[in-house]
Amino acid sequence: MAIKLKEVASREEKFAPGHRLCAGCAESIIMRQILNAIEVPVVAACATGCLEVASSMFPTTTWKIPWVHNAFENASTTASGMEAMYRALLRKGKIDDRGIKFMAFGGDGATYDIGLQWISGVIERGHQVAYVCLNNEAYMNTGIQRSSATMLGAHTTTSPAGTKIPGKQQPRKPLTEIIAAHNIPYVAQANPWRWRDLMTKAQKSVAVDGPAFINVLSPCPRGWRHDSAQTIEVAKIATQTCIWPLFEVEDGEWKLNYKPKEKLPVTVWLKMQGRFRHLFTPAFEHIIDEIQEQVDAEWQRLLQRCGEA
Repeated sequence: MAIKLKEVASREEKFAPGHRLCAGCAESIIMRQILNAIEVPVVAACATGCLEVASSMFPTTTWKIPWVHNAFENASTTASGMEAMYRALLRKGKIDDRGIKFMAFGGDGATYDIGLQWISGVIERGHQVAYVCLNNEAYMNTGIQRSSATMLGAHTTTSPAGTKIPGKQQPRKPLTEIIAAHNIPYVAQANPWRWRDLMTKAQKSVAVDGPAFINVLSPCPRGWRHDSAQTIEVAKIATQTCIWPLFEVEDGEWKLNYKPKEKLPVTVWLKMQGRFRHLFTPAFEHIIDEIQEQVDAEWQRLLQRCGEA
């Protein structure tokens, strides 16, 4: 299962160039890493969102695998229906087993919020579907509205920073932990900066016997207000500040995949993005302390779960 860069680089792209994603968008980078890592046939469902809109504008498509778009909330259910049909046809002997794997992709709006009950249902029923969340921390496709994945203090069009309100007033939802609580074979958090780690996790997600889930941080230059050339650097600092730690849960066993030699303060990451600019004012600088306290507490809890404390 080791990733060999030269071998991967020589494979035919399954997510072709020419899409309409914004310059610097991490989603195309993530999609290429995931699909190039998986050697077996893949069928994918995709929720409404940036990825779907930018990759499938009629009469063109970026996808070089069988792919279906469904509504904002139910890409996971669509994938589970295809998987169930495939298993039924195999049992009846109507098709040969080609080792096809089924995946679903959605943004944080389609995953954390609108589609959570559907994803939970697919997991509870035990479908062999790997779900990937492309987490850019807001509803970017429809106007940069806050989601439950949005960081505390972030400015969005529905949590605007002003003289009284310091951006989003709630901490983000711990979705990866919520999915892990379903006790499925494989759950992970990943980052396109650590490409080998992400690609390995993609391979694991389709290899397990049962549901799998990967939550991938996907920086958005438009919504996060950072330079489009800094996407991977922003992703890197998110992990080095422990705002976005990398870990996996295999059959209930928690494992830390990356431990920074020096844990950077959250201010390093916040300063890279215009959506947090208002926090560096006397009126709202106390929010930075709250964010640091939350990140420190979450990091310590993760270390304990992974036996690293």
